[in-house]
Amino acid sequence: MTTRYVGLMSGSSLDAIDAVLVEFEHDTPRLLGQLAYPLNPELKQILDDLTRTGPDELAQACHADVLLGHQLAAAVLTLLDQTGIPPESVRAIGSHGQTVRHYPDTDTPTTLQIGDPNIIVEQTGITTVADFRRRDMAAGGQGAPLVSAFHQAMFQLPDKDRVILNIGGIANLTLLPNIANAPVSGFDTGPGNALLDAWITRHRDEPYDNGGNWAVRGQLQKELLTALLGEPYFYLAAPKSTGRDRFNLEWVESCWPSLASLPPADVQATLLELTAITIVDALREARLTDWELLVCGGGVHNTALMQRLATLLPGTRIETTANSGVDPDWVEAMAFAWLAHQTLENRPGNLPAVTGAGHPVVLGGIYPGRAGI
Repeated sequence: MTTRYVGLMSGSSLDAIDAVLVEFEHDTPRLLGQLAYPLNPELKQILDDLTRTGPDELAQACHADVLLGHQLAAAVLTLLDQTGIPPESVRAIGSHGQTVRHYPDTDTPTTLQIGDPNIIVEQTGITTVADFRRRDMAAGGQGAPLVSAFHQAMFQLPDKDRVILNIGGIANLTLLPNIANAPVSGFDTGPGNALLDAWITRHRDEPYDNGGNWAVRGQLQKELLTALLGEPYFYLAAPKSTGRDRFNLEWVESCWPSLASLPPADVQATLLELTAITIVDALREARLTDWELLVCGGGVHNTALMQRLATLLPGTRIETTANSGVDPDWVEAMAFAWLAHQTLENRPGNLPAVTGAGHPVVLGGIYPGRAGI
């Protein structure tokens, strides 16, 4: 039986809504179409503000929840129009929404993803699965990373150890031993593109550092790097997860109050080194042998970052997920189409060994479309 799903991902980079149309032949997804739907600039600024404490947060969150719901629905309808697929032929939408706060380690662990799924259903007519993370938290988990289960389904091999590295705004790893070995594990390593994007936006009014070209013009500031590497998160044992509410420019400035006195390109070079080193340190901590690294997410386009990873990991085979049949730009959005499929099939979507949950759970809330579930 063949079914179609749409996956929506608005990630920590805040660059666009990634929308994919996926066809499942049994349980194997195939990408039929994809779209990067730009975020409204006003909404993007509100979402960025909501990752930090500020005035009138509740009203702002309510406002953004509605605005983003409309944009998510528009992304779906635009994608379906471009692919010529009628909405009634899509079984469901898996919508991640936008994370504005993630607090997995407090006395009352919680996480908040906004982008009202009721609006998505009303405007598309398609059953929507959303709010994926909180059920895992209710079961004692971190609510993240959730993509590791999809990584396992798509990339695990019977006779080869692999690591999947997703470099979005936040970077995360999934360690995939060959099927006969230990359980899958995974965690967020720390900043991916988020700090790099924020810094170049502040100083050059550009949304990202194309190819890392600005970073390579700067000089590494070793004392700044040492201060940033003092962040306790980097030394926590897994399971662990984080977000832009921790790793933002205010965090950088709190680590180095005289940041404004440094040449901006030097800061960019140092932030790139921070991303590379924290990823590599996490890989070394895993004590892997005879493994290959598959990279996905927007970071694959940062040539300077990819070259730095190759330098720090001599002898390691590094390639993108494209070589395994999945475009690296669309892995996360495909993951949420896959998670919606898991939910509607009443199957767990989390990996307790990754998130720390007490047991596997079916994720998300289901919002029925016009034709029902």
